[in-house]
Amino acid sequence: MTITVLVADDQAMVRAGFAAVLDAQPGIEVVGQASDGAEAVRLAHELRPDVIVMDVRMPGMNGIEATRALQTPPRSSDYVPRVLMLTTFDIDEYVYQALRAGASGFLLKDALPDEVARAVRVIAAGEALLAPSVTRRLIEDVAKQTPARPVDEHLLSALTEREREVLVRIARGRSNQEIAAELFIAEQTVKTHVSKILQKLGLRDRVHAVVFAYDTGLVSPAR
Repeated sequence: MTITVLVADDQAMVRAGFAAVLDAQPGIEVVGQASDGAEAVRLAHELRPDVIVMDVRMPGMNGIEATRALQTPPRSSDYVPRVLMLTTFDIDEYVYQALRAGASGFLLKDALPDEVARAVRVIAAGEALLAPSVTRRLIEDVAKQTPARPVDEHLLSALTEREREVLVRIARGRSNQEIAAELFIAEQTVKTHVSKILQKLGLRDRVHAVVFAYDTGLVSPAR
């Protein structure tokens, strides 16, 4: 199955470069290019790509605003694309905002062609992706930016006790292998728990599970 992609970046050379890199990859087709967030939203609804590779900083409607608009489609549409955000720095000041808006991952603009293609495939498959240097520090930033708050038992009531334990560890940046070791269970069992957590809470991937865990007070800097 071919993965269709829309590339959005206000810099023409960058936009064309990413489009050329992705179009050259087997199983990936670039179906459109946008120069700003508003055009990205319009073309996304017109072309319905599987993945949008979106620059964070663009004039007019930026990548965060565009992502937020795409995650809340009009009633007449059921189209919600997956968004891979592009950033110049490994910790961009807008990373947390973009994740809240619904982005599924981040990639540095200086990524190698193979890394770009892999990122698109990971996002298209429904997984979350962050540049390796971002993940742990992102979680630290989430902790700093989210004040401690009472645990929202209503939102967490759908989870079993074991699923809550797994979610806590996801929010602390643990891998499936690390969670398995800490809880003395099989890694495949952890994967099953993660899938159930995402399904029950209506979350798209484990990056958004991190944000959810802090927003509901399940995890805080003090815990």
